[in-house]
Amino acid sequence: MSDLHDPLLEWYDVHARELPWRGPQASPWSVMVSEFMLQQTPVNRVLPVHEAWLERWPRPADLAAEPVGEAVRAWGRLGYPRRALRLHAAATAIVAEHGGEVPSSYDDLLALPGIGDYTAAAIATFGFGRRHVVLDTNVRRVLARVVRGSELPAPSVTRAEREVAAELLPLDEPTAATWSIALMELGALVCTAAKPRCSACPVADGCTWRAAGFPAYDGPPRKVQSWAGTDRQCRGRLLAVLRDDDGPVHRSRLDAVWSEEAQRVRCLAGLVEDGLVVAAGPDTYALP
Repeated sequence: MSDLHDPLLEWYDVHARELPWRGPQASPWSVMVSEFMLQQTPVNRVLPVHEAWLERWPRPADLAAEPVGEAVRAWGRLGYPRRALRLHAAATAIVAEHGGEVPSSYDDLLALPGIGDYTAAAIATFGFGRRHVVLDTNVRRVLARVVRGSELPAPSVTRAEREVAAELLPLDEPTAATWSIALMELGALVCTAAKPRCSACPVADGCTWRAAGFPAYDGPPRKVQSWAGTDRQCRGRLLAVLRDDDGPVHRSRLDAVWSEEAQRVRCLAGLVEDGLVVAAGPDTYALP
């Protein structure tokens, strides 16, 4: 499997995108913010919000000093706004427990609010050059094809999948960190889900899926996310009204953006329960 290392690392040297959360100039905090924002959100949507976020809050302490509602407001239309609450909570914990500096160890990162295995490994790897298995959607797809000969990985990470990724990690820490991000970049740019560009792939000659004739995925059905008419869309509409106003908003303005009453009431109650919205009065609402 080590035959894969050199061609992929050489490819990455030439084709890596210049992104603000990569390279020696990127702070661990920049990496951490990007990892929260990039969850289920494409790079082109994250770039302007990440830039504005780092300009306003260049350190965890800067964010922690603001009301959590400001984090929700600045999150804008990235979607899944609970990520903003979690990032604010993590910044607050970093100030309280780590002197305002993003911790470098996987265990310390994992202990922060809102951070799971993938995010802890990614921050330690990309922010500090540590050696960890980093399994995002792109990495999992590349390894499924190259190593196992499957078009797509299983719906959730398996033990066997993690073992394969660990075996492929170069022993040298900096090289392992670069290898992890190179795998991720290959999945994002070349070995894509719908239209892989095998002619541009540096490891095509060693790809088991290609050698097998590109067999179609035959695993458990994969969820297809919808948007129009869903609770996610309704919640987004309601939050947009509150983000655009500095003060409490009367219920009538929320009623105007979503006609289905039962769904609107349910979604507003869910936003309040999640801590994304607070009741400012009998008929007014605001960001926390």
